[in-house]
Amino acid sequence: MNKSHVAIIGAGISGLSCARRLTDRGWRVTVFEKSRGVGGRMAVRRTDSGLAFDHGAQYFTVRDERFAETVAQWQRQGVAARWEGRIAVIRNGAIQFETDETPRFVGVPGMNAVCKQLTAGLEIRCQTRVLPPRCEDGIWSLQNEEGTLLGRFDQVVISTPSPQAGDLLANAPQLAEQSRRVAMQPCWTVMLAVENRIAAAFDGAFVHESPLSWISRNSSKPERSRDLDSWVLQASAEWSTEHIECDPNFAQQNLLTEFWQMLGQSPQIPCIVAAHRWRYARATEPLLHNCWFDPVLGVGVCGDWCCGSRVEGAFLSGWALAELMLQS
Repeated sequence: MNKSHVAIIGAGISGLSCARRLTDRGWRVTVFEKSRGVGGRMAVRRTDSGLAFDHGAQYFTVRDERFAETVAQWQRQGVAARWEGRIAVIRNGAIQFETDETPRFVGVPGMNAVCKQLTAGLEIRCQTRVLPPRCEDGIWSLQNEEGTLLGRFDQVVISTPSPQAGDLLANAPQLAEQSRRVAMQPCWTVMLAVENRIAAAFDGAFVHESPLSWISRNSSKPERSRDLDSWVLQASAEWSTEHIECDPNFAQQNLLTEFWQMLGQSPQIPCIVAAHRWRYARATEPLLHNCWFDPVLGVGVCGDWCCGSRVEGAFLSGWALAELMLQS
């Protein structure tokens, strides 16, 4: 069988999982990514001083046997490790520690390490924004925003958040409609580093009845710098939606105030503090299918919003789409 040349738009873990699977089976793949690097919501924010924060996905768990094999391989390769942090639940100021033994894993030295591992041997074009692909006589052509031709491809994969996928699938109306059905919620994130260790008996906590939904000691994770006590604060979907267009300084100040009040501590002057808005962080109601593929058009869709907003779900979504393409 002739091997296809596939364009994949989006270099998050779903797109890279798909690309890795197809490439390992001998297909030619080119991945396009609008950001400076790969990882999507598994990206790492690095400050001018060199301190890195996992400001998107915080960790991943394993349920599926196929993903378990991949995670074990990542551990052998030294790009993933188990996070032994103590996890709590905070509700109305009361702290209760989790009792389950669910293993949590992180990329090392940052969450995007596993994504970088998946890119080995792949053709990746970062900082490239593409227009909706166009199909003529069974061949898909891609152009950037300036109208420059980026290439012609036998098949196309869209692995972006659902609203963006809907726009990029303008020439595949049925898949565009399915993508637009899935709404995604935003998330404001604050990255904080202080000189003195914050007195907290936990390393990560799910927060309820608060503008915050998750807080974690980033520096507690394996192979992170411990020169400063670094934290990641993530706002709830409700608070983030209400303040989606607010100034980053507003988000930063309000979430920091909530953080210190919740801990019952006087604020420390931060060495580093920054806010980041994830406009599309989590699907409200993910699709029941882990991917979509139209073999006639030669176009497919994958992402965490297809089968649950988890790292494992995103990885398996890309894997499943690759399998459908290989079978076709």
